[in-house]
Amino acid sequence: MKGKDLEEFNIVLLGIIFDPNKKRFLIGKREKDIYIKKLTWCFPGGRLNHGEDLEKTLKRKIKEKTGLKIENLGVVFSKIYPEKKDLLSIYFLCEVLEGKEKASGDMVELKWVKPEELENHFTTSFHPHMKEYVLNLK
Repeated sequence: MKGKDLEEFNIVLLGIIFDPNKKRFLIGKREKDIYIKKLTWCFPGGRLNHGEDLEKTLKRKIKEKTGLKIENLGVVFSKIYPEKKDLLSIYFLCEVLEGKEKASGDMVELKWVKPEELENHFTTSFHPHMKEYVLNLK
């Protein structure tokens, strides 16, 4: 299969930015998401383009959208959304190294939330394994 015969498949890298001292997660509010119409609050990150490095892209996208320089602590989860079957999200646990948080790019607001409040902010599916993971970080 070549060219038009292949369906487009997108990969999004997302940072689960956790503050271990305050036991909070950083989430961002988006408006008019081009991939998932119902999406509002989410973990910051962005699309991986063909040939890009995972680590560099994750750090660049998070810096662009939050103003923060992060440390990637590793992949913790991945999923394909029931709302969008051609979108794979890879979630990385991250901690802030430096910077002043400021919503930018497609993020209109940033907010630190407790693990037990996280799911209430999301308007898309929140996988049970992800819920269990974030609750165990507190």
